[in-house]
Formats: sequence, structure tokens, C-alpha cells
Amino acid sequence: MWLNPIAGISGDMLLGALLDLGAPIDKVRLAIDSTGITGWNLTTDSVERQGVRALHAVVDVDEIVTERHAAELLAMARRAQPSAAADLAVTAIHSVAQIESTIHGAPVESIHLHELGGVDTIVDTVGVAAALHALGIDEVWSGAVGLGIGQTRAAHGMLPVPAPATLGLLRGATVIGIDTPTETVTPTGAALLSAMGARYGPVPEMTIDAVGYGAGSRDTPGRPNVLTAVLGSKVARNAAVDSMVMLETTVDDVTGEVLGQLVGELLDSGAADAWIAPVVGKKNRPAHVISALCRPPSVASVEECLLSRTGTLGVRRTTIDRRTLPRTWIHVDVDGIPVRVKVGPHRAKPEHDDLHKVAAATGVPVRVAADRVQVLVAEHLHSHQHQLDADAGSSDPMTNQMDGSSIRTQ
Repeated sequence: MWLNPIAGISGDMLLGALLDLGAPIDKVRLAIDSTGITGWNLTTDSVERQGVRALHAVVDVDEIVTERHAAELLAMARRAQPSAAADLAVTAIHSVAQIESTIHGAPVESIHLHELGGVDTIVDTVGVAAALHALGIDEVWSGAVGLGIGQTRAAHGMLPVPAPATLGLLRGATVIGIDTPTETVTPTGAALLSAMGARYGPVPEMTIDAVGYGAGSRDTPGRPNVLTAVLGSKVARNAAVDSMVMLETTVDDVTGEVLGQLVGELLDSGAADAWIAPVVGKKNRPAHVISALCRPPSVASVEECLLSRTGTLGVRRTTIDRRTLPRTWIHVDVDGIPVRVKVGPHRAKPEHDDLHKVAAATGVPVRVAADRVQVLVAEHLHSHQHQLDADAGSSDPMTNQMDGSSIRTQ
């Protein structure tokens, strides 16, 4: 699911968007009811916000009390069913308590929640958690979170917008200021983003299955006060196509000693591949383009290595698709020395480091060692193919496995 909280986010906006996506309200009500709380009612209302139709999740409560200790709210959330809904709701409420603990300098267990201590907080958090579970959502992305300006009234008096608790809960989130003169992001909304493990960025590649719009309580002039939720499924891809990131920088003032070590350091930092190419740069200066190919989780560490080792002032990022052919490994034993061989659809290639070991131990050139290994590999693959032909029709899938095979020669 991808969220667009440019107008902000609150618990009821997120719940409304999920219900608009198709989450069954009966299941959401059952989950809330399983916490044991009473005196509440959850309904929906189709409304219009600056010309955009959206679903408003309306939470009515009987109680006047809006203050509770965090421990009491956590106990309520833990009773929710299914357990997955309870886990997410507890995570959200606990994160609020932790931030309040930091702000007020008091232990988490003794934190007294004021505006967030009401039954409606349980309805919002457990309701959102139950809706996510019902829709089968296991991955959440979000665009930049729109933060309003101004002041808001709280139990302790007037607070700046965004409120301190909200800012604390949004740590690590991508935010953007908007010109709405009111609170657009509530602590509950920020806590739910954190609890869902939202990642921030543009719409990820997916097939759109449904779009939902959750309405805020106010109809703000000039901007639809709605939260957009896009539910999608992952695009079916050939498993051999990987999404990679290319990091590059051009340098003309790095010494050969530094460049000589750099490729190995980039590989050690997580790059899948790295190389250096000579070029002629501006002012006709000889220069080098340093390139590192890495998977998205390794970008930060590889980029830091590139920046710190070269002193460059910038790195170019390019997202690319990489197609890889299937391959497997076999091992051949030459005079007691194991040699790893990578076997693909069109060729087999021994590891060069292992060939050096064979050459050093046997006193032959590396090319001769490579020829010996290739003969052994060809014999092995020929024998393996005969075995496959003989076992054709076998129901044992392990019959067709070649990975980890080994042969020996003296």
C-alpha cells in the first residue's frame, strides 16, 4: 500500500481510507470490541472535501474522560483480536508513550496521556490495525507527510504546530511544510505510520488494485483534506531481473595509491561490483570515473565508502535493472587443491584465485591449470547429462541438482 499524506494524517483519516479500500467494517468493529472497551460506536460517512469524495470514519464515544495512563491503554490494546492487530496497536501506543516520556522526562509506565488517553485512541489504533490485517497489507510506502503551521490547544496550553510529540514520532519520515494554518498530523497518525514501518518515496512499482480516500474532520479551504491510500500487488517479474543502484563519481585529483585500494574497499562495503575507467574531464584533465553497482540496502554503506575514500563532493545515483542468467557451482579437485567453478548456460568459469593456487602448487602456468580444469569440468558435465537422461521421469527433484558436485583427479 502507498499513502499520500500531503494534506496530513490522523487515525480517523487512515481508518477511513482503509475502509474505503474495502476493509470490512464488521471485522474492524469485532477487533475493537475484543479489547473490552465499551461506550463507543464506529460508523462511516461519505463526504466531500474540496470536490473530492472521501470516507469519514466517525467515532462516537460516551465517556467524557480523555486522560489515562499509558499502561491502561496498552492493556486494552493487548486484548485485541486478531493478535496481529493487537501487536501493531500496542506498538503505536507504546511509541506515543515513549515520546511523551522523553518530552516530559518521566518513566514510560507513569506517563499520563491527556488528549490521547480516550477510548477513541483505542478505536483508531486497533481499527487501523484490524483493517490492515483484513486487507492483507504487509508493506507500506508513503509520500512526504504534509505539516501545517500555527498553534493548537492542548492540556498544557497552546502548543506550536507540529506538536513536539508529533515531530518526535515522525523521526526518520520524509516531511514537507504546507500552508494549512492548523494541525494536519496528529500524534496518533504519526505513531501509526511508525508502527506500520512505512518507507518513504514515490509510488513503488505495482499493479493498482484499489484506491481509497479517508477524510479529515475539517473541510480545509484550498486543499482537499483527504488521505489517499493506493492498494496494489507486486508486479510479476522474471526472478532473474534485479533492481540495482549504480553509484558513480568522477575524480581528477585522487592518487593511484588510493585508486588501487578503492575497488576492494567498495566490494567490502557491500558493492556487488566495482570498477574504475579512465576519462578526459573538464579542462582536458585526465580523470577517472569510479563506478559501484549495489543492491538498494547497501547504497548507504557503499556511498559512504566512495565519499570518504576519495574526498569527492558528490555521487550520482541511477536505478537500473540487471538481468542475470541462472548459474550453479561445482567443485573439482586438482592434485588435492579444490577449485570452484561457476557453471552457466553457455560456459563454465573456474575461480581465478583457485587457478593461481593450482599453478603455484604444480609449477605450471595459470593457463595450463585452467585448461586442466576445463577438461575435468567438461567430463563432469557430460557425465551429469547422461545421469539426467537416465533419470528422466524420476519424481525426485534432487536428481536434477548439480550444485555442490565435486570430482577429483591426481
